[in-house]
Amino acid sequence: MKKTSRRKFIATATSAGFAVAVSAKPLNMKAKSKQVAHHALFWLKNPTSVEDRDKLVEGVKGLAKIETIKQIHVGVLASTEKREVVDTSWQVSEIMFFDDLEGQATYQTHPIHQEFIKNYGHLWAKVVVYDALEA
Repeated sequence: MKKTSRRKFIATATSAGFAVAVSAKPLNMKAKSKQVAHHALFWLKNPTSVEDRDKLVEGVKGLAKIETIKQIHVGVLASTEKREVVDTSWQVSEIMFFDDLEGQATYQTHPIHQEFIKNYGHLWAKVVVYDALEA
C-alpha cells in the first residue's frame, strides 16, 4: 500500500469512527426532563396593609434557599394599564422554576417551605397556584 493511500485510509477510518461515536447514545440515557414553572398568587387578609405585604414578600424570598428552586421571582401588583383580561385582585406573586417534577415535589415537602407556611400563613386569606410543565 502506498503512503498516500495508507494516510487516506487512516483519515477516512478515523473520521467514520468519530462520526459513529458522536451519534451513538448510551442505552440507559433518560429523556430530557421538562422544566416546571410554579406560580402562586397570594391574597392578603389585610389587602391594604403594606406591612403585611412586605412581610410576606420577605418570607417568599426566603424560599430561594431551597436547592431545587433554580430561579425565583417575587413580585407585587404592577400599576399597568387597566384591561379586562388583567386580574388586579391579588397582592403578592411568586414564580419559581424547577428542573423537573421531582424538584417541585421536593420543594413541597421541604422543611423551609413547611416553616414558611407555618410562619407566614396567617397573612393570607387565599392562595392560587398554577403549575406548568414546559411544552
